[in-house]
Formats: sequence, structure tokens, C-alpha cells
Amino acid sequence: MIKRFTTTVCSLCIALCAMAQGWPSNYGGVMLQGFFWDSFVDTQWSHLQSQVDEMSDYFDLIWVPQSGNCNSSYNVMGYTPVYWFDHNSSFGSESQLRSFIQACQEKNLGVIADVVINHRNSLGVGGSWVDFPAETYQGVTYQLGLGDICKNDDGGQTAQKYAVTGANDTGEDWSGMRDLDHTSENVQKNVIAYLRFLMDDLGYKGFRYDMTKGYGAAYTALYNSTVKPEFSVGEYWDGNVTYLQNWLNGTKIDGAIQSATFDFATRYAIRDACNQNNWTKLSNKGLAAYDNYKRYAVTFVENHDTQYRSANETGDPVKNYIEAANAYILSIPGTPCIFLSHWKQYKQTIKQLVLARKLMGIHNQSAVTQVSNSSALYACEVSGTHGKLLFAAGTATPKVADNYILLMQGLRYYIYADKSVHAAWVDVPSGTYSNPFQVTMTAVTDDADARLVYTTDGSVPTASSNSVVSGSAIDVNASMVLQVGLLKGGKVTNVLKRNYTIQPFEAHQATVYLKDPQWNQVYFYAWANDGKSTQLNGSWPGKTVTATTLIGGQKWYYQSFDVNTEGYSFNIIFDQGNGKAQTVDIGPISEDRYYEIAAMVNGKYTVKEVTDEVTGIDAVTVDNAYTNQTVNVYSLDGKLLRVCPKGTTPLDAIAPFAHGIYIINGKKMVK
Repeated sequence: MIKRFTTTVCSLCIALCAMAQGWPSNYGGVMLQGFFWDSFVDTQWSHLQSQVDEMSDYFDLIWVPQSGNCNSSYNVMGYTPVYWFDHNSSFGSESQLRSFIQACQEKNLGVIADVVINHRNSLGVGGSWVDFPAETYQGVTYQLGLGDICKNDDGGQTAQKYAVTGANDTGEDWSGMRDLDHTSENVQKNVIAYLRFLMDDLGYKGFRYDMTKGYGAAYTALYNSTVKPEFSVGEYWDGNVTYLQNWLNGTKIDGAIQSATFDFATRYAIRDACNQNNWTKLSNKGLAAYDNYKRYAVTFVENHDTQYRSANETGDPVKNYIEAANAYILSIPGTPCIFLSHWKQYKQTIKQLVLARKLMGIHNQSAVTQVSNSSALYACEVSGTHGKLLFAAGTATPKVADNYILLMQGLRYYIYADKSVHAAWVDVPSGTYSNPFQVTMTAVTDDADARLVYTTDGSVPTASSNSVVSGSAIDVNASMVLQVGLLKGGKVTNVLKRNYTIQPFEAHQATVYLKDPQWNQVYFYAWANDGKSTQLNGSWPGKTVTATTLIGGQKWYYQSFDVNTEGYSFNIIFDQGNGKAQTVDIGPISEDRYYEIAAMVNGKYTVKEVTDEVTGIDAVTVDNAYTNQTVNVYSLDGKLLRVCPKGTTPLDAIAPFAHGIYIINGKKMVK
């Protein structure tokens, strides 16, 4: 017999638990949504892990898709959950997931799990809707049954076919899968064990609860107060701010809210302001505008549901002024969540916006004063722990008091800083650039005698370092580490650091290597990341590859692809032919890459990238290597230093560099 808690009994029970509090107070962190719809290449755990160093410089949290095994041979985004304790998914193996989370932990980048517990998909045995897997974890077997499915699931159709004995749904019904009855003690036991596994075993920092309209808010309170995540955000998809507040209030224990929620009300105000070019829309009262709720508001511009997917799934996207929209959420209270597509497309701008937010100390409970509100111009003053920031958006130019100085501006937006912050600022973020550029340095201070001191060799500037006035620019013609500080009263304070790499783009070929998988035939199917998914090796399943080379005495298949423009990349699948086994989607690729076939997950092989291992250790012997392919020069730590055209000799390839050891097309060479 399935035991149940009524809402009253449940509330009394969970009131005895320690309060999770849902989201930290005065939190200044920024979150990244690390996926978009069908982001099977960009969100491979191994690919995300390769970007942890850069991401951790700007983000404090990264929300990733539901990582459990969905028991499907086709790619799914995790929203058809089957297994809760098996995390081999469309995004990689469980070992790759663990490696990614560990890399994030080492850089203080918290990973937020997508928790889909409103519904659950069945094993599909014989076409059954209700066959859930039995999973054993730490000696305990967990399984859901007919008593754990809502009695009115799918409008009552499930109960017409199966002996469902669950209670009625405590939220909205959804017919896509079986709605779980959260009044069931067995459901609660399973969910709590699952959440503890996510946090204590896999290492997730917190949870994003999917489709919280589908079950009562009291159950989010139960789960959080029991498991105690530091971060919890629910997806209550509604633009009515009152409904958002009601859901938050529904998670209270002893008067304390137990979870944040996505601020859809603010998001729809942003959409209307940008799409209609009517900036008074930003004055609409989203959750982040309310003192009692802003702590629990996770603001955003776009997500995987609102984005444009295709002509058949147009979504409800913000179509204009994307940078201005992101500037807004990065200037106001709440915790901003940046969409991965926006991060990829507007990375330099978003970097600067995040740095500006952190410079001023804006946090999720910062005070806001509206200073202008019209269709042509919206402006607000936001108080941070270090000083005030002034945000303005619209077609009109804002009138700004003398105590503010411009930090940055773009299409339809301006960011100003209060001069009392007394800090240095530069207008270009760290990164890799293909051409030389100028950096302008600004002294954010009301002291007319203050100056800026800087170094370009990575050393910390002192009072005797190069000294310039605010607004001065320096040329960045080569890679450098720039450090800039404010010299005031003979002391240098608030030193900032920027790492600039100048890496000129040269058209080249990127060669993809696959260690012999012992297949009868090896096919490479490839397509470009050009917005059109242009096929590069014929239609599916691609072309058979016969070119091989020996690396460390072992056979590798390889094929080269042209990379003729900066920013170009492509993806690849290794397969055995039409209707036969294949790998997951792999990429994005723009340089030489080496792969090995790894575990089979949901009917597809995963791969392990071994580029660093091969290029850094093993000798590569390729027939006519220097006449038939481009010559790539790497440092010992795997950094690409130069791409030379076909026919370049090794000596010519390393001629511009200092004495040392280099990797040339996989072979070590000493100069």
C-alpha cells in the first residue's frame, strides 16, 4: 500500500527540517544556461569542459540539461527522463559528466542540474506507458509503480488502460508522459534519493526544477528542505508576476521561501521593449522589481523554450537589440542567467557587462531607482556594494550627472559608473584576437589628480610604472598580459588584469583523426556550423574513409576539411554506414583533432578526444605529411602557434620562434 501525505501533514512534517532558503541573499553571481535546443554538439560534456577556464572568469554557475539516461537511440534534450541513477546521456558518458563537474569545482564554477520530476518516461516495454525501471543505488532499490502515477494523468486516459491508484495531480496535467503523484511517499523517497545522488555523488551545486506548474509548490519545499541545496530555481512558466510570487510563497517553510524562480515577467517586458522599440516596457514590474522577491528572481533574456528553433517552431524570441537586453539583466537585481547562444554570438560584449556588474558590486537584492521612463528612454540607478551603476536604454541619449562616467555603450544601451568607486577600467576583455587593436583605459574616480599606471609583462604595476591620464589608449600588437591600477595619493589600488592573445587567422585545413575502431567500414559524416548545416562529405551516412596513418604504431583514419574563414567550424559523426552503428555528434572543430571510440550510450558510441595526448607524446608518421596537408606548429602545452601552407618544411615552420621544443604535425622538433 502506498502511503500518502496530505498537504497539511506534509507542511507539518517539512517544517521540522532545516530551512534551505532557496537562493543566497545579496548574491552577486551570474549564471550561464549551458545549452539551447538541440545543442548536442555545443553541450557535449567534453566540449563544455574545454571552456571551463574561460567561463569561470565570468560565470559563477552553469545550468546544464537533464543528464540522466533517457533510454533513447535518438538525441533528446533530457526532458524524457527514464533513469535517475544512470547518467550516460546524449551529452556524453557519466565519466565525462563527472570529469566536467570536477573541472568546474576546481574553478569554483557551480553546476546546476536540470531536475525533471513532474513526469517520467517509461521503459516502453511492449509500448507500455507505465513500466518504470528498478534502479539500485547504495544497496537500495528504487522503483515507481502504478500507485505513483496521478489518477487523472492524461485527462484520465491512463487510468482507463491501467490500474492507476495515485491521487489526483497537485498541479497541471501534461499528456506527454506519466505525471508523478508527489503526495506518494514512494515518489518522495525516490526523488529525495535522486537529488542526494545529484549533489553528494555527482557533485552538482544545486537544482533547476522543470515544469513546476505540474505539481504543488509544497513539494519543492519538501525536497529542498530535506536535501538542502544552496541553489534552487523553479521553472514556473508564467508572465504574471502575481503568479510567480504565489508560487514562491507556496514554497515557504516557517515563513522562509525555499527556492528561486525564473522571472518570466521581466523576460516578457524585455521582449516587448526590444521587439517594439518601446523602452517604457522595461518599467513593467517583474519579480526583480519587488524588494521581498528580488532575491529569488533569476532573470533571463532567452531560453531553450522561447528561442527560435525552426520555421515550424518559431518560439517567442527577443528579435532586436540582444546586447541591450543582456545589458539590462546584468545591471538590475536578481541573478542574471545568460543564454548560451547569446554568449557565443556576443561574447565580448557580455564579458564586459559581467565585469561592469562585478566592478560595481551589483547583487540580487540591490536597490533600484527609476530616473527616466518613456518610450524613447528608460533609465535606472542601481546601488551596488562598491558604488552606483546607471543603466539607460532607448533611442534618446541620456542626460547624465557629473558624478557618472561612461563605462560602455552599444546599440540602444549605455552603462555608467559612479565615480566614487575609485577603480581602473579597460574597454576590451581578455581573449584571443586575430588582429592588433587598441585598449582604452579609464579612471573611474572623482579625483582629478588620479592617474592610471600599467604594465604589459604581467607584473603588478607600482607608482613608478608607466603612468597615463584617464582615456589614454595603448596598442596591443602582440600577445600580452596587461595590468592596470588606479594611482591615487601615491598608492596603487584596484588593479585589474587582462590576458590578450594575438593569433592571426590563416586559412588552413583541419584534419580529423579516428583511431582504428575495428569496423568493417569507416564513414565520416560532416556538416558546417554556418546556420545552414551545409553537408561537407555528402549526405548521410557520409563517405567511406580509406586514408590511414600510423601514430605510435597504431592505425588511424583521417580526413582534412578546409577552414577558410575566421570563426568557421564544423561537426562530425563517425559511423559504419546507413542503418548501422554511429557515434554521437562531435564538434565544433576548426583545428586538427584526434578521437577514439568510447562507450556505447543509448545506442550511440561516445568518443574520447585524445588530441593533447597524441600531439604532446606520440610521434606521428604520415606519408607525404608536409606536401599533402597543412603544417601546424604547437607548443608543448598544446597551444596552436602557427598554421603553414602545404609544402612548408619543418625548419621554415618554426623559423619565427625562439629556441625550444615544438610539435609539428604530431612530431617533436627542437630548435
